[in-house]
Amino acid sequence: MVWPQSLKLRKWFTLTSGALTWIVLSCGFLNAMPPAQRVVLSNGLIVITSEEHALPFVTFKILLHAGARRDPAGQGGLASLTARALLFGTQKQSMASINEQLDYIGASLSADAGRDYAVISFRVLKKDLADGLKLFAEVLTQPAFPVEEVANEKARTLAAIRASEDRPGEVAEKAFLKALYGAGPYGQPVIGTKESVENLTVDGLRQFYDSCYDPNNSIMVIVGDLGEKELKDTVLPRFSGWQKRGLPAATLEIKAESTKKTIAIDRPLTQANLILGHGGIKRDNPDFYAVTVMNYIFGGGGLTSRLMQEIRERRGLAYSVYSGFDTGKYQGSFQIVLQTKNASARDAIQLALTEMSRMRTQLVSEKELDGAKKYLIGSFPLRLITQDGIASFLMQVEYQNLGFDYAERYPGLIQAVTTDDVLRVARAYLYPENYIFVAVANLKEAGLEQ
Repeated sequence: MVWPQSLKLRKWFTLTSGALTWIVLSCGFLNAMPPAQRVVLSNGLIVITSEEHALPFVTFKILLHAGARRDPAGQGGLASLTARALLFGTQKQSMASINEQLDYIGASLSADAGRDYAVISFRVLKKDLADGLKLFAEVLTQPAFPVEEVANEKARTLAAIRASEDRPGEVAEKAFLKALYGAGPYGQPVIGTKESVENLTVDGLRQFYDSCYDPNNSIMVIVGDLGEKELKDTVLPRFSGWQKRGLPAATLEIKAESTKKTIAIDRPLTQANLILGHGGIKRDNPDFYAVTVMNYIFGGGGLTSRLMQEIRERRGLAYSVYSGFDTGKYQGSFQIVLQTKNASARDAIQLALTEMSRMRTQLVSEKELDGAKKYLIGSFPLRLITQDGIASFLMQVEYQNLGFDYAERYPGLIQAVTTDDVLRVARAYLYPENYIFVAVANLKEAGLEQ
C-alpha cells in the first residue's frame, strides 16, 4: 500500500516519556492524513497511533502473525476458526452479553484470519471509549472458546465450503492454488476443507491461540478522535498488561511450483471459468514498482489494459478479464482470470498468451506508461478517506517494513519506472511457456476434454 505524492515528510524525531520511547512522523496530506506515532510497549506490542478528529470515533486494528500459514498439517481452517471464535465469549461473559454491550454503545467488533495474519477490528464512539476498550481487551486476551458456539461455527463453515463448490470461480481458484503450492499452507483454502474442519477441536483452538496470540507477535493501530493524554491514560494501560509469552519467530518456506500443468474440471456450465498463471514475487522484491506498472498496462488497468482491449473490446470473447500479482511476505502468485463462453475458451487463452509474449518482446508506448503512472499515483488518496482505510494503511506500512518515509518515496519510485524497466520485468516475471492452466467448464463444448 502507498501514500500519494501530496503527503510530504516534515519531521522525524524521538520522544522519551517514562518507560516509552516514541518515534514520531509529522506529515501533511492536504489535511486528510494526520501525523502518526509509533511506540513499543514493554510486552513487545507495537502500537501506531494517528489522530483524526473529523468524526467522534476511534478505530482499532490489531494484526497478529496468526494466519492460515500457521495451520498445522491436517488442520486447515484452524487459524480462521480461532480468529472468529474470539467473539464467542470470554472467561467472564457469553457471546450474547458481548453483543448486547456492543449494540448498547453502538460499537463494531470483528475478527478473521487470512493467509498470512489475523486482524481484529474495533470501532467505538469517543464517548464510550473506556467501556469499549474494556470489552475489546477482554475479547482479545481472555477468550473462552465455548464448545457449543465453536460447534455451531464449524457447521456454518462446512456449509460455506459446500456452497463454494457451486461457485465455479472459487472452484478454479482453489484448484489453481493447490496446483501452484501443493500441500503447503498457501495451497490450502484459508477456511479449510470439509475433512480438516470436521476434525478441528476446541482444544486445538486453545493451543493455536496460546501459540500465536501474543503481544510480542502483534501490531496495533489506533486512528481517530484520540489525544496523547487519553492514549497514555486510557488506552495503553489496557494492553500493557497483556502477558508476553515470548513466542519464537515462525519460520516458513513458501515455494511455488514451476512445472507446467493443466487442470480441467467438468461442470455443466455455459461460461468457462479460466485461470492461467504461475509463481509471482514477494512484496520486498526491488522490482515491485516496475512490476506494478507493467501489470497495470498488461491486465490490471481495467478497460485500458491490453488484455481487456484485445479479448473484450476487439474480439468480444469475455466480459471480464484481468491479471494480478498477489504479493506478500512470501512468494505470491501471478494470475490471468477470465470468463468466456465454452466455445471460445481456447481462443481467449491463446490471446492471453499472445499478449503475455508481446509484453516480453516489445516496449510499451510512452502513452501507456504515462497513463499507468498517473493512475497509480493519483488514485491512491481514495484509499485513505476513512479511519478504517488509514488504519489499514498504517498497519501494512509496519507489517511490510516500508518505513515512515515511504509516503515521500512512493511517487518517485513509480515515476522512475521506464519502458525498459517494464520490458525487463515482463521478461523476468511472465512465463508464457511455463504456466498452470485451470478450466472449470463444460469440457466437451470447450474442447478441453483430456
